[in-house]
Amino acid sequence: MRLFMFTVFCTSSNFLPTMHPWKDAITLLRLPFFVFLMPIFWFTLSNSSVNSWPTAALIFGIIHFLVYPASNGYNSYYDRDEGSIGGLKHPPKVNQQLYYLVWLLDSSAVVLSLLVSPAFAALILGYILVSKAYSYEGIRLKKYPIISTIVVTFFQGAYTYIMIQVGLGMPATAIVEVSNVLLALFASLFLAGSYPITQIYQHEEDKARGDITLSIKLGIWGTFIFAAIVFLVAVMVLILAYFLQGNLNRLQYFLPFTIPMLGFLVFWVQQVYKNVEAANFDNTMWMNKLSSTSFNLAFMVLCLLQHNIL
Repeated sequence: MRLFMFTVFCTSSNFLPTMHPWKDAITLLRLPFFVFLMPIFWFTLSNSSVNSWPTAALIFGIIHFLVYPASNGYNSYYDRDEGSIGGLKHPPKVNQQLYYLVWLLDSSAVVLSLLVSPAFAALILGYILVSKAYSYEGIRLKKYPIISTIVVTFFQGAYTYIMIQVGLGMPATAIVEVSNVLLALFASLFLAGSYPITQIYQHEEDKARGDITLSIKLGIWGTFIFAAIVFLVAVMVLILAYFLQGNLNRLQYFLPFTIPMLGFLVFWVQQVYKNVEAANFDNTMWMNKLSSTSFNLAFMVLCLLQHNIL
């Protein structure tokens, strides 16, 4: 009887319609997508001193469970995608609840960042503001292919790398040391190589919205060639940084983890050569999953070595 009454209540009131928009809003945050950006965190820890692991865990939570999802949600709010987007093959429709949720997450991120340090909180706020400028219709850096690429790869790469080190309490002298700056540069180059590939299946939808992405400018084959060249340069920068640190032995732990990603990339290029339709959402997501898993594992191992755990 109670179950019957509860069912009548849910179907005859505004209960379900009220909950549904919030569920869609949470879905559009694309929470699992943070895994694709997580390598930067482990890479930073693999090259940093950690005085407090609870602080490191708090930094991880702020960036990956608050800042990144809010950025995803805000981007979805203004893009209003109807086709597949990163992490979601069939995204729900955008609603006002998503907008409120984004600002709740951003506000929480800034407040919690103050527990780490005022400097870290300021850097988090800077990241949030730039992520808004990337998507906001009044500015929309996203529609400029070169500027958007520079902004995304710098802020998700070198900026985040240094931001984490500031949060960990590393001295400024260590942060600006040449080899560390090169490692920060690697973080941005690593993203610069993969960023256009994430756009490769969205050409038509981006064009319809007026966003001319770098991948559109390069074309499908140009995107693959650009990615290969940038990844090669990134590895050269990493080798130089490790050479200056006297840590060339780290390459033996890093390079083997890149084999699955490179193998799939070669396979994917062959498939696209046979049929251009292979440059689609599913293959892009497979590439993202393989590359993020490979780099996460590689940098986790280096992190364990850095802190004498392995």
